Amino acid sequence: MTDMVSKETRSKMMKSIRSISKLENLVSKELWNKGLRFRRNSRSLLGTPDISIKKYKVVIFVDSCFWHYCDIHGRYPKSNREYWDQKIRKNKQRDLDVTSSYKNKGWNILRIWEHQLKGDFDQTIEQIQHFINDCKTS
Repeated sequence: MTDMVSKETRSKMMKSIRSISKLENLVSKELWNKGLRFRRNSRSLLGTPDISIKKYKVVIFVDSCFWHYCDIHGRYPKSNREYWDQKIRKNKQRDLDVTSSYKNKGWNILRIWEHQLKGDFDQTIEQIQHFINDCKTS
């Protein structure tokens, strides 16, 4: 199925999608209130992690169920299926490459799914906090 808008309009629409989600803001605020200090969306690091602490080689990604296509909640839009197949396949491959790169360099990486935060926010924040504290002590 062809796109209903011009390439220029579609490009504008896609550029307007925020790179920082409300969920990331909630996570960051909660971790900051718990006394953890970190950088957000550090462009100097591969994959622009949502949260990073270079001193302890920690990167944390908050992955959306849509954009990163989780096996539980991932859904393809009904229109332009070929585009979305390719887009999501590239996103998933990039996630694997980024994860592999960090692990090969000895970094501590954690990927949190959107549905984990929506399901039990407090428990997921606690998981992130324990992950960071464990990385500090090792």
